[in-house]
Amino acid sequence: MNAASSSSATRSSVQSLTERPHAQVLVIGGGINGIATFRDLALQGVDVVLVERGDYCSGASAASSHMIHGGVRYLENGEFRLVKESVTERNGLLKIAPHYVKPLETTIPIFTTVSGVLSAPGRILTHKGGKPKERGAALIKIGLTMYDSFSRDGGAVPRHRFHGHKKSMADLPKLNDNLKYTATYYDASVHDPERLALDVLRDGLAQGPHARAANYVEAVGASDGGVVLRDVVSGEEFTVKADVVVNTSGPWTDLTNEALGEKTAYMGGTKGSHIVLDNPELLAATKGREIFFENNDGRIVLIYPLKGKVMVGTTDLEADVREPAVCTEEEVDYFFGLVKHVFPTIDVNREQIVYRFSGIRPLPGHGDTAPGFVSRDYRIVPSTFGTATLLSLVGGKWTTFRALAEHLSNEVLERLHQTRSVSTLGMPIGGGRDYPTTDDARTVWVTSHGREVSRARADMLLERYGTRAAAVIDELAESGDTPLENAAEYSAQEIEYLVRTESVVHLSDVLQRRTSLAFTGQATDALLAELGSITAGVLGWSSDETAAEIAEAARILREAHGVAVGSTSAKEDALSK
Repeated sequence: MNAASSSSATRSSVQSLTERPHAQVLVIGGGINGIATFRDLALQGVDVVLVERGDYCSGASAASSHMIHGGVRYLENGEFRLVKESVTERNGLLKIAPHYVKPLETTIPIFTTVSGVLSAPGRILTHKGGKPKERGAALIKIGLTMYDSFSRDGGAVPRHRFHGHKKSMADLPKLNDNLKYTATYYDASVHDPERLALDVLRDGLAQGPHARAANYVEAVGASDGGVVLRDVVSGEEFTVKADVVVNTSGPWTDLTNEALGEKTAYMGGTKGSHIVLDNPELLAATKGREIFFENNDGRIVLIYPLKGKVMVGTTDLEADVREPAVCTEEEVDYFFGLVKHVFPTIDVNREQIVYRFSGIRPLPGHGDTAPGFVSRDYRIVPSTFGTATLLSLVGGKWTTFRALAEHLSNEVLERLHQTRSVSTLGMPIGGGRDYPTTDDARTVWVTSHGREVSRARADMLLERYGTRAAAVIDELAESGDTPLENAAEYSAQEIEYLVRTESVVHLSDVLQRRTSLAFTGQATDALLAELGSITAGVLGWSSDETAAEIAEAARILREAHGVAVGSTSAKEDALSK
């Protein structure tokens, strides 16, 4: 996928590596855990390099369920340490990243009273005892009571509540009338995980020239005690040496180690898929809540209102990391059956799907343990790589990325014989810094920054970027703010700013990670043409490169996400502008 490979100039991020091909630490893998580790080490003053073979946050981190959660179901697995850490980190992220992490009211529909109680102790002890069963009210009540006890610090979210059939149906009248109870509790959502990851990255890069990062740079081998890296865009190869190499490749950890000449068998990830529906009736039926429960087969089910659409997930299937993860038609049928079980009178069909996505979870190898019971905890495995130390991360999830990065950085600092100088605990992330969290404070911010753009536009940008919106507004005040013809909530100058400042390499980066235009079903041929033209103007693509970028972005959307784009007219429209 080298549509832009004929561009002659070496990217500045890659040039910074080739001009100084050594560092104290090389982090391989730019998902959320690698990025957070990069930020943490940069804050300690460590000379650190981060490389990612694709775009930042484009692998497993881009296929999440958009939840920041304590993991109530992990209690049944006996993973009490993980639940405690997860709840603590959830509460922390609500405070340090309030622009992207918000409280999420969650309702569990319950159809039985005692189902699962007898088999639960066996699952805690063995993680494979007995056939999975839909959880009944008694077991859920026990779990949520325990969950509340883990959430005591700071009262970040309210305690759970239980309702019987009558109150449940009055509250959510479209639910299945056969339910006996509902349980409602609070976790948190992350509506823009890719943008949160970019904020974490930018915080690291802002620490100074000792922190360097490059996307579309792949670790392909080992040479003379260093890691051979390949610029995926140009094909250029070079070697970077480091005292410590940190492998945060997620589900591809073993493949990265294999490229480095280290045979490992740490990982055993499972595939999780989701679909995004444009279904106003289903959206209204959720009343803004996530509907969450565990199916009879042990899989987690979520029906989640998000960005004016409804996301439905997820599956938990064995997967091969060497093959692309895609949401299959069988999985779509499974999701439709789940929606029908919970909201039997609401019609869902394939015409309503605007986006589908799938990814592989970075889980450890699990033998005959059922996929749903594989530990979501993480561990750090040390080994040697020439004269360097190799630290391989096994596991990890969005909710605990800050704590995980702290643990991993401490392991690195110990090997560098350095001590921690800065704590990330309670440290605001990116646009969460000075974010207005009350109505009055938001009014003041929007009024102040609405002088250059309208108040409504300032409010929209604050929601999109947090307080980093101030820099975007300054840019728009200088360059103008012309709405896109095919997505008026963005402007041409805003897209130019994102391309210029956020390491965009391909058109798909803009559609899927710098914006949520693909996720919300706005990726039409006309939009691809418009964005292709704007991006080409910033990155200096030729007409052939622009056409190739549009074609490749369309192919990715069609084959990986089920979006019907890719007509030749899109390329012709872009080249005529």
